[in-house]
Amino acid sequence: MATKNKSNVDSELRSTPFQPQADETSSRQTPSPEEIRRRAYEIYLERGGGPGDELDDWMRAERELESAN
Repeated sequence: MATKNKSNVDSELRSTPFQPQADETSSRQTPSPEEIRRRAYEIYLERGGGPGDELDDWMRAERELESAN
């Protein structure tokens, strides 16, 4: 019997369209890639424009923008 119930649940989950739940985290707006890119470029300029830290600049920009929201 348990297998039949699990099968029914699995079928329902696969046939149900995904509908995100509204919660407090969805009310915060995540920064767009364009906003992150712009801030990462500002960080790049602030540190003198040296090569090799692109990922660090991007991650810092993303953190800064997310914490500002």
